[in-house]
Amino acid sequence: MVAYPEVEQRIVKLTPLAEALAAIDAVARPVEPREADVSAALARVLAADAKAPAMQPASAVALHDGWAVRSDETIDAGSYAPALLSALPRRVDFGQPLPRGADAVAPLDTVVLRGSQAEALATVAPGEGVLSAGRDAEAGFPLRAAGERLRAVDLALLSVAGISRVAIREPRIRLVRAHAGSAVIAAGYGWIAEILAAAGAVVIPDAGDAVAPDHLTAAFHHEDSDAILVLGGTGSGTPDASVIALAKAGRVAFHGVGLIPGETAAFGAVGARTVLLLPGRFDAGLAAWLTLGRHWLNKLSAADEEDRIFMAQLARKVTSPLGMAEVVPVRCRGGSAEPLASGYLSYSALARADGWILVPPESEGYPPSAQVAVRALP
Repeated sequence: MVAYPEVEQRIVKLTPLAEALAAIDAVARPVEPREADVSAALARVLAADAKAPAMQPASAVALHDGWAVRSDETIDAGSYAPALLSALPRRVDFGQPLPRGADAVAPLDTVVLRGSQAEALATVAPGEGVLSAGRDAEAGFPLRAAGERLRAVDLALLSVAGISRVAIREPRIRLVRAHAGSAVIAAGYGWIAEILAAAGAVVIPDAGDAVAPDHLTAAFHHEDSDAILVLGGTGSGTPDASVIALAKAGRVAFHGVGLIPGETAAFGAVGARTVLLLPGRFDAGLAAWLTLGRHWLNKLSAADEEDRIFMAQLARKVTSPLGMAEVVPVRCRGGSAEPLASGYLSYSALARADGWILVPPESEGYPPSAQVAVRALP
């Protein structure tokens, strides 16, 4: 727990990144699930398995357009030695049930009709061109599991399987700027709002540029939100008082993280609502979001997903201070990752970056040609 004098906001110690993540784990709880239409559940995290309500398909159907045939009547058939079929086959289109007795679907150009007779011009194997009963999904099969995020392809698959509603966790995040008038914070605010929405949260914005003096206190007690994210006001500048405001309204778990950049990030809670405070400087806020914010949001959503990473060879060495975790933006080309900045991450470096690496606090960096785990920038 962190306490502050009435008028002074200072970082007492830097909490190691692993301990900061553990503090988030200890306090942040998944939000209550709610039901939603599948069409409105993109990027939301499932609170319960989305199970197929019935066997799909219910019976054998055609996998492509063609002729429903008995495969045993086409054995050894060829263009020079057609096989006479016992009856005229039925024409079927994709998805139509097979008629009784048929066990295969022959392509349209492999059957020739000659008056009241039909001939097969090619052998068709049993089950060829057929989608068997239950091949898409058995009844009760979890098409998507609890903790997984719904992708666009999932919405289509759930709909075609007959699922119209799903249980999701959708955190309502009150997003607040520490103070108005800063173009940097305004830009960061717009960016983080987009990131939150893309990750399946409902963003409750602040009132605009006219921020009232007690706006942080009001935000901390916002009844319609599950959690609060404050951008800015975490340093020791003259207008910085976000952490003091949190300490007065609730409790501060940590202020100051062993992270470069992003040292001034803070976290705490007001009642049951957790509060994440990101630095207002863009690169510091970005680094704190990548390492702390995504983890916090995943806890609120009960998301069970791993980072998508790929390994790349470092184009040149990266030096980092021992005892501090560091976010380093990289540009990846041809399996090689070029580090673009360290310490302060300039706008030009971030604009060129398409990924980032994390140097752990126990490391002093990486030598040239080292294999590093690269994560995509949001």
